[in-house]
Amino acid sequence: MSSEILTARKGPVLEVTLNRPSIGNAASDGMAIELAQLLLSAGESAEIVVLRGAGDDFCVGRESMGKRPPGVQPDALQLRKRNDVIFNCYGAFRRCEIPIIGVVKGRALGFGCAIAAVCDITLAADNAKFQVPEMAHNIMPTMVMSALVDRVPRKAMTYFVWSTTVFSAARAREAGIVSEIHPAAELDAAVEALCAQIMKAPRPARVGCKDYARTGLDMDTASAVDYARSIHAVINSSGDMMPKPGH
Repeated sequence: MSSEILTARKGPVLEVTLNRPSIGNAASDGMAIELAQLLLSAGESAEIVVLRGAGDDFCVGRESMGKRPPGVQPDALQLRKRNDVIFNCYGAFRRCEIPIIGVVKGRALGFGCAIAAVCDITLAADNAKFQVPEMAHNIMPTMVMSALVDRVPRKAMTYFVWSTTVFSAARAREAGIVSEIHPAAELDAAVEALCAQIMKAPRPARVGCKDYARTGLDMDTASAVDYARSIHAVINSSGDMMPKPGH
């Protein structure tokens, strides 16, 4: 475990913190690999993941943004393999078997905006700022777009991408990147309250909801209804889902 990503257990919650505050938590490829590994194994020992950035910002993007390494540039196959580090990281958010709550303070740019979007729930401070800046660096941003594609409506996504505008937490909530907004001073308390509320539900229900959100929302309507019917019967037949005495 590197010092660039910190982890801490708080009861059932795995706290994951991007820890490069002096550079806005700009992420290296190594951090993306480490983050993916953490998320894919999180369900083995925790019930909820809370993802934050240390210091004033959530994540200002990848440290390589707008930079080309010296020497011979990679061919398309080599570049695809290198970029898979980031695509696989986004995939880990979707495949993580427990809920991931993103907590955004300050800036969430590029990669930071993308991982805020692929969290299951994202709470943002009222002064948080978001941006997809790749086009301003002559980078075609389908990497970030792949994270937004099932979160953000077409008109909003293309505007964010082509305009490279910096947009507010309120606009991010309107577009589906953010779930809820809180005053910065109240954000941590809101996260704790949300985690406590989630933990009131039995584990089969929490896991089932994550499974359905991951799979059902990508199905056609008839298939999504059939899957809901099946998983509802399976999960609610669990002994853990029986009503408690007195309820």
